[in-house]
Amino acid sequence: MLNRRHFIKLNGVTATGLALGAKPYWFGSKTFESRRPKPSDRKFTSKAVETTIQSIKAVIKDPELAWLFENCYPNTLDTTVNYSLKNGQPDTFVITGDINAMWLRDSSAQVWPYLPLIREDEALKSLLKGVLNRQAQCILIDPYANAFNEGPTGSEWDSDDTTMKPGLHERKWEVDSLCYPIRLAYNYWKTSGDSSFFDDNWQKAGKLILSTFQAQQRKDGLGPYHFQRKTEIASDTAPNGGYGNPAKPVGLICSVFRPSDDATIFPFLIPSNYFAKLSLRQLAEMYRTIANDALTAKACEDLSAEVGIALQKYATKQHPVFGEVLAYEVDGYGNQSFMDDANVPSLLGLPYLGAIAATDPVYQNTRRMVLSAANPYFFSGTAAEGIGGPHEGLNYIWPMSIIIRAITSNNKQEIAKCLAWLKNTHAGTGFMHESFNKDNPSDFTRKWFAWANTLFGELIIKVHRYYPELL
Repeated sequence: MLNRRHFIKLNGVTATGLALGAKPYWFGSKTFESRRPKPSDRKFTSKAVETTIQSIKAVIKDPELAWLFENCYPNTLDTTVNYSLKNGQPDTFVITGDINAMWLRDSSAQVWPYLPLIREDEALKSLLKGVLNRQAQCILIDPYANAFNEGPTGSEWDSDDTTMKPGLHERKWEVDSLCYPIRLAYNYWKTSGDSSFFDDNWQKAGKLILSTFQAQQRKDGLGPYHFQRKTEIASDTAPNGGYGNPAKPVGLICSVFRPSDDATIFPFLIPSNYFAKLSLRQLAEMYRTIANDALTAKACEDLSAEVGIALQKYATKQHPVFGEVLAYEVDGYGNQSFMDDANVPSLLGLPYLGAIAATDPVYQNTRRMVLSAANPYFFSGTAAEGIGGPHEGLNYIWPMSIIIRAITSNNKQEIAKCLAWLKNTHAGTGFMHESFNKDNPSDFTRKWFAWANTLFGELIIKVHRYYPELL
């Protein structure tokens, strides 16, 4: 089974079938044939999504961008969803792409761009409600797991030194894994007006999220979670008996792993704590308004406020070049790491999540820092510039970081530059990838990574709405 570290390149030939160094098929060609599965092979078809594709594609003047949008935007629906009714309720299992497992984070992000369309497409609304139902089930199985199998099929990671349970694919504790389902649930409710998903299961799951966050503040010891893996990759396991590096209890929430599934260096991951601060407020509103549970709502609000106060005290530092900036990770003892990773939540992506205002002066200073050589995982090459991370190593840019840079920008020149990089680095596949070599886009990882694809679709929709002249 593939995992996220496998490069999609065999014997010098990329997954597109192009020998390295060969000119891709589209050189000199103006014809772009759809790379979508034929209609009968698609996992799910939404009338609203198909209408959106046709209406936006029709006004995009750049044929390659139009082709990329048509391929990428529906990719989650075309290839990754398994929708059914179970006990009369929607159930949707969403694989991440070339890994046959459902990440809480990825599944939320993969269907997120379709959320604005659920008011006009009942079938699509039911599909998203099925994702919420499945996510509640997953959280109730184990709130510390990041990824799940469709059933108790066993996992390649069953040998990990942690408490593996039937149904788990991987058990890496990542704060954002519990934030993303809240984000999807809250915005599903606000968009559709449908609160029926917030049933006994979801309310139990929400309380488990709250208690897990509280336990991982580590005020009363290290808590129940630990994780170790037999591996040569240091970032794929956790030090100190699987509990991670030491952290002083200051009100922040420990995350043993990052959204990249790499181990944190300092356990208080700042982007994830900003995300948790927002998610707890959203969870509180659902308990107060939908469930009439003022007690749980207040507990969520209190924790959100505590995290916010701690962020104000521990998350920033005066940088000698960029002024006051956010750290990526801290430990409460005064140690801080200044970098950014491509995976969201990232420092760059905080406005995209609604966790901080894009106009915030500290965010703007941080943005300039992470999009410069001051960030050790910012790479600039002949193909593009962007942020990567330890997950794929040095000199590999993640298209996701370029997409997030454009989504969080209101500078037309910057957005146009990002679109050009994305258009020129898909290596003839017609899809976004996990990462690519800064000097050679044909050297890429993961030919089927649905989150990056639908995120690209979300970018094109935003550009079409606000800056149509760039298309």
